[in-house]
Amino acid sequence: MKQTNVRQFFQKFPTDEACLEHLFNVRFGQGHVCPKCEREAKWYRLTNEQAYSCQWCGHHIHPMVGSIFEKSRTPLQLWFYAIFLFTTSKHGVSAKELQRQLGVTYKTAWRMAFLIRQHMAEIDGDRPLGSDGEVVEIDETYVGGEDKGRGPKGDKTVVVGMVERGGEAIVKVIPDMRGETVKDVVAKHIAPGAEVHADMHPSYDQLRRQGYDLKRINKAALKAYVGPQGQSVNAVENFWRHLKASIKGTHNNVSAKHMERYAKEFEYRFNRRMRPDQMLDELLSRFPELGA
Repeated sequence: MKQTNVRQFFQKFPTDEACLEHLFNVRFGQGHVCPKCEREAKWYRLTNEQAYSCQWCGHHIHPMVGSIFEKSRTPLQLWFYAIFLFTTSKHGVSAKELQRQLGVTYKTAWRMAFLIRQHMAEIDGDRPLGSDGEVVEIDETYVGGEDKGRGPKGDKTVVVGMVERGGEAIVKVIPDMRGETVKDVVAKHIAPGAEVHADMHPSYDQLRRQGYDLKRINKAALKAYVGPQGQSVNAVENFWRHLKASIKGTHNNVSAKHMERYAKEFEYRFNRRMRPDQMLDELLSRFPELGA
């Protein structure tokens, strides 16, 4: 299905009031049990604040509390439109672009982008890869900085990626590529016993000892991208190409401090590449803070 276009977006969310009503409906809805009087209630919109009142006891529900919109003075419609921009752009949205599109200050735009990326990461989650018998490719890359240093003296950020063939990806920023660091990341994000394909980096040597069915690809020796047993890291390397192009083209450079949020934003879109039409509705309807 096609993604929502600008006209459809404004037809659905023409005002702040429509946005607030949407938030109330997806988070609570009519008939929601009042936490104070514990009765199913009809909820009435208050005119003097962004809240709804219980028909029985007058208890107030604030739809924005517990979401990324809480305590924001930015109109809710602008928040929704910013999320729309994030879901319709293949390479992400910079704070500068949000500033231009929304007519807010750069500080406000940066904070909005920060929280939207955080929300995308929370919605995406990190389900262990390879649990259904699919091959998982793992690889590392170095992003950002101005020099080519890869050790503690360099200013590159170490990012490890795991991509399930034909499935989802998980990206993690790690402090280094030491064996113990890699071991912990793999144990947390790849299902036990999964078939894992990796290149010849020495930190992957231990994966077989962890119980994984490890297959290595030495592209330099083979002069090929696929080994005789079908081992390959082409999928994860393709993921890196798109991630780096997006960061360079949209943001120019990203600091190590914030790299994981940018990487998680790209991960979120990658994992929904077959259903991009669902992203906007998902981000405006699911709020992990409430266990939704």
